[in-house]
Amino acid sequence: MSRTVGTVSRGIRAPIIREGDDLTQIVTQSVLEAAREDGFAIRDRDVVAMTEAIVARAQGNYATVDQIAADVKAKLGGGTVGVVFPILSRNRFAVCLRGIAKGCKKVVLQLSYPSDEVGNHLISMDALDENGVDPYRDVLTLEKYRALFGYEKHPFTGVDYVEYYESLIKDCGAEVEIIFANDPRAVLEYTKDVLTCDIHTRARSKRLLKAAGGERVLGLDDIMTAGVNGSGYNAVYGLLGSNKATEDKVKLFPRDPQPLVDAIQKKILEETGKHVEVMVYGDGAFKDPVGKIWELADPVVSPAYTPGLEGTPNELKLKYLADNDFGHLSGAELRDAISGAIRKKDADLKGQMASEGTTPRRLTDLIGSLCDLTSGSGDKGTPIVYIQGYFDNYTTE
Repeated sequence: MSRTVGTVSRGIRAPIIREGDDLTQIVTQSVLEAAREDGFAIRDRDVVAMTEAIVARAQGNYATVDQIAADVKAKLGGGTVGVVFPILSRNRFAVCLRGIAKGCKKVVLQLSYPSDEVGNHLISMDALDENGVDPYRDVLTLEKYRALFGYEKHPFTGVDYVEYYESLIKDCGAEVEIIFANDPRAVLEYTKDVLTCDIHTRARSKRLLKAAGGERVLGLDDIMTAGVNGSGYNAVYGLLGSNKATEDKVKLFPRDPQPLVDAIQKKILEETGKHVEVMVYGDGAFKDPVGKIWELADPVVSPAYTPGLEGTPNELKLKYLADNDFGHLSGAELRDAISGAIRKKDADLKGQMASEGTTPRRLTDLIGSLCDLTSGSGDKGTPIVYIQGYFDNYTTE
């Protein structure tokens, strides 16, 4: 073990990306310039990652409130529409909600409680207990909710999302009725036309609604799947993964980014002779234990990546080996024994005690989370992340 540094994650600064920019050239040159300036070498199996935001911006993949409204009206009829399980977010859902409301006569807004799917709380579990409310069975009207819990504001944003979403819908000219329930089928008491807005549970919600008599049942992934009046679109994810661009426009999740990651991999190989892996990343898949927010509001962490990022880690737990198999050794003998075990490990350690406690997640979810934490979501100006040593282990020289 001559190397003393393992995994390194670097945020790489890049120009502000505009529609039509050549990302293959920009990402490649940004990485190469950073390597020259910072004095690191490009190596095989390094990882180049870029945010989904710059990919969608370069594509010009946007949709306006009016374009969303036109698609909602065409697909759900323009009457009374149930809007089920939206997340509580000004950035992620407010502009989408305006488009939905403009495409309907009336919105029946069904909010999950005490929190949305990604952990934004309307109220606390303690408040439910104190008021004898069973979130698994009880359906609350807005009047009942206010009588029990009053006007609660989000601890981080200072927004009462119930009031905020109600006013957005009314401002768009639609009527609104709000209920609180955790069974998507509750909305069918009010309308058979439903837009389910959950992200990771959407397939189940659609299935339950259709089986219970829902007539037109769609998800956000069914809206903006093709261009509408000159809009952008995403054939796979629709409105899922969209972010606020302006008060009247959202940036959609990038459209078919696989050719881009393949092109960047090829370009860096041509420039350096090194075979790097490349991916596009969005939200990391981690949860904040204090704010209780699960970060992943995108439909996937990575919508495109090169083949070398497929799979899951295959690692031994060093402290397990040190405490069990080699508990009688120390110093150089312990180091050599552990190094030998790593070199001889099976190609698939699933089910073996020596791998217990290693991270059983996909590589793209792990690396994407590292990238999201490295680049942040504010003013760092590093939408490209360069990772070295991720696939190294204790024996790597």
